[in-house]
Amino acid sequence: MARRGAGQKTLSELGPRYKWVALSNTTLGLLIATINSSIVLIALPDIFKGIGVNPLDASNTSYLLWMMMGFLVVTAVLVVTFGRLGDMYGRARMYNLGFLIFTVSSIALAVTWMSGDAAAIWLIAWRIVQGIGGAFLMANSSAILTDAFPANQRGLALGINGIAAIAGSFLGLVIGGVLAPIHWHWIFLVSVPFGLIGTVWAYLKLHDTGVRQKSKMDWGGNVTFAVGLIAVLVAITYGIQPYGGHSMGWTNPWVLGALVGGALVLAWFVAIERKSPNPLFNLGLFKIRTFTWGNVANLMASLGRGGLQFILIIWLQGIWLPQHGYSFEETPLWAGIYMVPMTIGFLVAAPLSGVLSDRIGARGLATTGMIITAGTFFALTVLPVNFDYVVFAILLVINGIGMGMFSSPNRAAVMSSLPGNARGAGAGMTATFQNAAMVLSIGIFFSLIIAGLSTSLPGALTSGLTAHGVPAADASQIAQLPAVAVLFAAFLGYNPVQQLLGPALSQLPPDQASFLTGRSFFPSLITEPFADGLHVAFWFAIAACVIAAVASWLAGSGVPARESVGEELAATASEGGTIPADLVGMSRADNGVTAGRSVSGG
Repeated sequence: MARRGAGQKTLSELGPRYKWVALSNTTLGLLIATINSSIVLIALPDIFKGIGVNPLDASNTSYLLWMMMGFLVVTAVLVVTFGRLGDMYGRARMYNLGFLIFTVSSIALAVTWMSGDAAAIWLIAWRIVQGIGGAFLMANSSAILTDAFPANQRGLALGINGIAAIAGSFLGLVIGGVLAPIHWHWIFLVSVPFGLIGTVWAYLKLHDTGVRQKSKMDWGGNVTFAVGLIAVLVAITYGIQPYGGHSMGWTNPWVLGALVGGALVLAWFVAIERKSPNPLFNLGLFKIRTFTWGNVANLMASLGRGGLQFILIIWLQGIWLPQHGYSFEETPLWAGIYMVPMTIGFLVAAPLSGVLSDRIGARGLATTGMIITAGTFFALTVLPVNFDYVVFAILLVINGIGMGMFSSPNRAAVMSSLPGNARGAGAGMTATFQNAAMVLSIGIFFSLIIAGLSTSLPGALTSGLTAHGVPAADASQIAQLPAVAVLFAAFLGYNPVQQLLGPALSQLPPDQASFLTGRSFFPSLITEPFADGLHVAFWFAIAACVIAAVASWLAGSGVPARESVGEELAATASEGGTIPADLVGMSRADNGVTAGRSVSGG
């Protein structure tokens, strides 16, 4: 049963400024959440150095993986549940709780005082809690904006909000690169003042204006969904970790068991949802064409671009930056700086495409955006590994424009297609697909790169090291080390050859040792093997973007429909305008679902 909660205010009571308050606060929330999802990536070397843990030691690989992936895994699992809670108990209330959890966890991370394994476990645990707060923010921000803005302004609002989501992930790289060398605690401390301001601001100013859905929690669906998705995502995380004599863990029985078991539990989850009177995943929403195909497009777009950030960072840090005079220790910060053009492209395109989608619909913009993105991936396949940065920067700008053209119209069309009492659950479902696809994309991109490296890197290492004085036995032993160790070393800003040679380095003539650990040997050694895996990864991204373009076209025009009489009259009144006479007696049908009507989970 759909209803308004006691004490809820209408948009007309809140006044015309309320929607801008909602937009600014939710944008701040998404910005700090996404900054914190990436800020740790660049700061990992300083964090592990500060707590006295070697992340490249085989016994510490799990710490490294969970510091990188834990936040993403938690948000992917929980956003749909928290969106459902927003529908039931109030979206602003759940959003406020998320801001509070996020702020408390940021304080706990900033005051870390331990060292060694205890510090690593403490950081991972609180990063997971921080992910819980982030899931509350991500699950309810879109629904709050969809409630607050009329249909003909949602593209603009969600486009601006989406800027924070994408820009934050790149800003985190730069901020982490600047602050971590000064003191690694600062990367967590920087979120605290914004979190405190945002929490108080949200508590005082945000209100629940949407329709609440009175229902019971679907515990069977919640448990099976969480167990199944966690099993699959954890398996993907450990799939890129070496196992036995293999370069990756895809033959590990535990990884295979988690993948198969997780898939079976998710199939059980679908069976539960089909019969549940109050489903966690409202399967009835998939009867809405725009919602279904829009989510397919978003899923494939996330698969195509999710691992891109990692691959470009490794490309810059492991090869290009050292070849252009940067020490390995400097590369994390400069990799973030050199990727700024992608953010600029997105910042330009996302709000503009959001405004245009309010006028002409989402289909053409979203489809074109994905075609442009696929084109940039193709251009990257023909770009030399040691590229001209001007050309690289132009491709990054165009890639950001393509993603911005897709993101805002897609998000606005999907959210506008939902009935008022299902916006939280629908937003949570969309965020789940996107976040799960990001984790899967990272696993796929890493696997493709490692597979390419594993084929040709051992031979290149053996011949390259022996040619510069490394004993054949030592060179052969080093060449058999997992390729992922080389990737992680480059990603973390360590000198990969120095890490691989270890004590053997001191036995070499000084001139040979200096050459092997210099800026040119490793990049020239890895260039060809890395290019093999890189091209396969980019072709996967191209295929995913083309599928996303087709799905965007099938989603329909997405031209904003008129609000229901009550909604449009309230919106008009809240703006202080005159109510048009032609609104009287009119109603709208939104992709086959009448606004404000409950959609059954059948």
